[in-house]
Amino acid sequence: MSQTISVEGMTCEHCEQSVEEALQGVSGVTDVDVDREAERATVDGDADTDALVDAVEDAGYTASA
Repeated sequence: MSQTISVEGMTCEHCEQSVEEALQGVSGVTDVDVDREAERATVDGDADTDALVDAVEDAGYTASA
């Protein structure tokens, strides 16, 4: 299953990498694609949406499902 969440506040490649690493740490995630220009992250796997949003926010960015 694939989910897309909105992510605000990414300004550089390091930001993309930080969000990607945060999402990869969520249980059930199998793949992550982060696009700062589109302000979104696409996540494959069976992770809980709230856990994904929480992980991005814990990394210092604003997220919504």
